[in-house]
Amino acid sequence: MSALAFTLLALTLVGPVPAVLARASWPMRAPRAAIVLWQSIAVAAVLSAFSAGLAIASRLFAPGPDGRPTATVTSEIAALGWPLWLAYVSVFAITLLIGARLLVAGVQVAVATRRRRAHHRMVVDLLGDSRQGMSGLRVLQVDEPLAYCLPGVRSRVVLSQGTLSALTDTELVAILSHERAHLRARHDLVLEAFIAVHTAFPRFVRSGSALAAVRLLVEMLADDAAVRTAGPAPLARALVACASGHTPSGALAAGGPTTVIRVRRLCGQPNSLLLSLAAYVAAAAVLVVPTLAVAVPWLTELHRLFLF
Repeated sequence: MSALAFTLLALTLVGPVPAVLARASWPMRAPRAAIVLWQSIAVAAVLSAFSAGLAIASRLFAPGPDGRPTATVTSEIAALGWPLWLAYVSVFAITLLIGARLLVAGVQVAVATRRRRAHHRMVVDLLGDSRQGMSGLRVLQVDEPLAYCLPGVRSRVVLSQGTLSALTDTELVAILSHERAHLRARHDLVLEAFIAVHTAFPRFVRSGSALAAVRLLVEMLADDAAVRTAGPAPLARALVACASGHTPSGALAAGGPTTVIRVRRLCGQPNSLLLSLAAYVAAAAVLVVPTLAVAVPWLTELHRLFLF
């Protein structure tokens, strides 16, 4: 029963829950809390997938004829029979494979992303102009309005000459505040974790809703930081000006395909403290309640087996 419950929980958290949450409008008024909720869902899904496999694998230690937990392959087969033993071992192997896939995906995403950023950082350092008194800023001699940042230890904010020409001083402050908010909060690490989880889960069960929603929420967090510095109207005009700019892979851009949604948000209702509190409570519940409800009976039984 524990294995079945964990399996159903993992499938629910990977598929239907992200699909429903991605269609909700309330996260726009509580982006930080919504990201925490998304993180809780992702962690709970991973833990549930592992727990399902471990719960089934624990049956390998079922009591033998003498009442003691089986400890060898022959005693396990004698107690369970060949079909059940093969099924339990296969599930345990799949669980280990999922764990290895998750680790490999995390390493691959981190290495590939940093390699692309390092290469692009070298290019903008060679081709871009620095600005006195503005450390980490590079200006490219390009007419197209561009505004993005390259996170990392040696972070960069990259603007184009077209951006400087198109924006007023206040709008420029807004766009710089947006990009520096990304760097300060290390939003890139949040995205990397979701990309790794998205890559690790099989295609037939994973949903792209979580990754797309978190990308949008990260941009909204940076927008909120820029609004506190320059106000909503200058930021909205700056976002529209930079909306069509090309963004290199691994960078975080001010514009992009979500510009219309974010500009409408700037003209709408402010963030809600009540919604944020509700989202934080839901995030805690997603992690704590299912774990206690399902894991405690299984852990109790496992404890009994090993102390027999």
